[in-house]
Amino acid sequence: MAKADRVVPRERTGHSKHPLPTTEEKTDSPRGHDQMVNTEIRLIMFFAAKDGEALYTRPGADCTSDHELLIAKFRLKLKRVEKTTRPFSESNFSPKFNEKDGQVERKSQNGLYEVENGRPRNPAGRTGLVGRGLLGRWGPNHAADPIITRWKRDRSGNKITHPTSGKNILQFVAIKRKDCGEWAIPGGMVDPGEKISATLKREFGEEALNSLQKSSAEKRELQDKLHRLFSQEHLVIYKGYVDDPRNTDNAWMETEAVNYHDETGEIMDNLTLEAGDDAGKVKWMDISDKLKLYASHAQFIKLVAEKRGAHWSEDSETGCPG
Repeated sequence: MAKADRVVPRERTGHSKHPLPTTEEKTDSPRGHDQMVNTEIRLIMFFAAKDGEALYTRPGADCTSDHELLIAKFRLKLKRVEKTTRPFSESNFSPKFNEKDGQVERKSQNGLYEVENGRPRNPAGRTGLVGRGLLGRWGPNHAADPIITRWKRDRSGNKITHPTSGKNILQFVAIKRKDCGEWAIPGGMVDPGEKISATLKREFGEEALNSLQKSSAEKRELQDKLHRLFSQEHLVIYKGYVDDPRNTDNAWMETEAVNYHDETGEIMDNLTLEAGDDAGKVKWMDISDKLKLYASHAQFIKLVAEKRGAHWSEDSETGCPG
């Protein structure tokens, strides 16, 4: 497996599934002050963060007295949280951070992270929000993004090159998210005890091939074809921490983006794209710098184009002299 490039996207990951807590993870959400904060988060939209204090406002609201009152209430709740002496309200919940905790992976892909007063600290720094927030687990929440590619070909089967760059044009499987209508890479959360490779295959099957709605016989046939696609050589495009609006001081998103390339196109020719689960539409999309994708997904796609020596931009790549 190729070594991943350690670059950190500065936008949201765009994963359409929230990491749902398992039986043991249900105790991750304290009933007390943190739950008040989380409830408030669900009702209001992020506005700004400064010096560890989160400022929120309702959509369309201006900076009126109502807005200031909302900020004051939220600041008070944050102060109450900080006065909590126990890291978790449930006495029987004792997560093991920086290691495999039963079926839950609590190790970060970026190495060891600090644990302060029993709670994990976001390795990227303060966010202005404490607690678990809207994420399923304290500490790292792991996701996976499968990037399936092939060369664009004409009717005779010849690769199509871009007239300006002279490089072959690469295509990838993109889904149109139901929640926001933007195009994105298929992807989702890693289930407890599940290997990343299994998550990549499962998510692609669910969102790009509608595997959840197939009959038992169709699922078996589909799994055989997916096994062929996902058992070939692949490139780890990115692995590690990603910015996400759900990140807090104590919980954050991490992902592994992996490229599976169908060099001849024969494997994907036998797979019919069909949107399913969180995807409203699915299609092959030409790769270039003109792509408008959800959150930081275009950054992952650019890395794929660079590694495959494919077309990305019409701009000259010749460096400046001297």
